[in-house]
Amino acid sequence: MTTLVMFDDERADGWAPFALTRPCGELVFGRWTLRERLERVARMRVAGHVTRPWLRRYAEPGAPRCLDAGGLGAPCTAWNARAVPSLEAAWNDAPANLWVAGELAGVRLGAGAEPPRADWFAAPRPRSGLPDREVPGAWLRYPWDLVSAGPDRLGADLAASSGTEAAALPSGCWRLGDAPIRLGEGARVEPGVLFDAREGPIELGSGVEVRGGTRLGGPLYAGSGSQLLGGHISRFSGGPGSRVRGEVDRVTMLGHSNKAHDGFLGHAYLGSWINLGASTVNSDLKHTYGSIRVGPPGARRDTGLMKFGCLLGDHVKTGVGTRLETGTVVGAGSSLFGAEPPPRWVEPFSWGGGRSPDLHRRGDFLSTAVRVVERRGREGSPELRNWLGDVWDEARRS
Repeated sequence: MTTLVMFDDERADGWAPFALTRPCGELVFGRWTLRERLERVARMRVAGHVTRPWLRRYAEPGAPRCLDAGGLGAPCTAWNARAVPSLEAAWNDAPANLWVAGELAGVRLGAGAEPPRADWFAAPRPRSGLPDREVPGAWLRYPWDLVSAGPDRLGADLAASSGTEAAALPSGCWRLGDAPIRLGEGARVEPGVLFDAREGPIELGSGVEVRGGTRLGGPLYAGSGSQLLGGHISRFSGGPGSRVRGEVDRVTMLGHSNKAHDGFLGHAYLGSWINLGASTVNSDLKHTYGSIRVGPPGARRDTGLMKFGCLLGDHVKTGVGTRLETGTVVGAGSSLFGAEPPPRWVEPFSWGGGRSPDLHRRGDFLSTAVRVVERRGREGSPELRNWLGDVWDEARRS
C-alpha cells in the first residue's frame, strides 16, 4: 500500500508566524486541518510531514511525525500542504503527476520508483514518464489566505457534513435561519443562546459549553471541549479546548487558545496555546479603507485585502488592554504588554511592550509553556520541551 506524506515547499517555509512552530499541514482551513482534509479525500492517514529541519522533534498530540526528506521509499504519494483538494475529488493509487489548478501539487510513485530527492520538496517538478492527473481544488498562496478564504471554506465544509442535525434546540434558546445546526454528544447550551443560521451551518463538538447571552452566527464550528462564554461569535472555527467571548468575527483559532474576555477580534488567525488578556482588541480596517500591507519593516507586502486583522503565532500572550493594529503579525512565543501598542511586525519570542520589546528568554518561555499545558490537564513532556526548545534556537539563529 502506498504511503501518503505531506510536504512544505519553499513558499510555505515563509508562512510567518506559523511555519516556525509547525508543519503547514497542521493549520486549520475551514472545518479541518489541511492534513485532515487530505486524509478525508484520500481515505487514508498521512504518515508524516516533510518540512523544516528544526521541526524534526515536532510532537503535537494526534499529529503525525516529521520525516527525513531523504528517507522516503516507494510506493508513495507526496502532496503539497498548500494545495487544497476538493472534498469530492476522486483518488486512486495509480502513479501520476498530480496537478491542482494548473500547478503541480504532488506526485504518486509506484513500487520500485526512485523516491523524491530531498531538494525536490522545496521546488517540486513533474516526474518524467508519468501521466498527468488533474485534482479539483485550489491553492493557498499566503498565510492571510487562511483568513480571507476561511469562512467560505468553513461554510462549504459544514454544508457538506453528514452529521445529524439537532431535532430541537435546548430549552430557552432561539433560532434564525434554516441552515443545519448540529450539537455534539454532551454539548451543554444554557438558556438565552441565539443560533443565527441564516448565513451558514453551526456545529458544536462534543462537550462544548455555551453560556447564556451568546449569539452564534454561522458558519461556525467549535471543537470538542470548547467554551463559548458570551457575546457575538460569528464565522468562527476553533478548538479543541478554545475559550471565546466578546465580538468575534471571521476568526480561526487553533486548539487550547483563550479569548475569554470582552473585546473585538476580527479577520484573524490564532495559533495554539494563546492567551489574550482582558480587553485585548484588534483593528481589521484602515481609516483610508485601503488595502492592508503585511510584513517586516522594509519588506511589507500588499495583501490586496481591505479587511485583515492579525496573525498570532503559537504560545503568544497579551496583557490587559493590548491593542493590535491592522495587519499585525506576532511571532510565536511572544509575550506583549504595556500601554503602547506593539509594532505591526513582532519577531518571535519578544517580551514586553512598546515598539522595541526585549527577548523572551529560552528557559522562561519553556517553563511558561509547560505550565500552561499542564493547567489544561496535558503533560508537559520532555518531547514538548525539546520541540519548543528547537524552535526557540532556530528563531535566534535566523
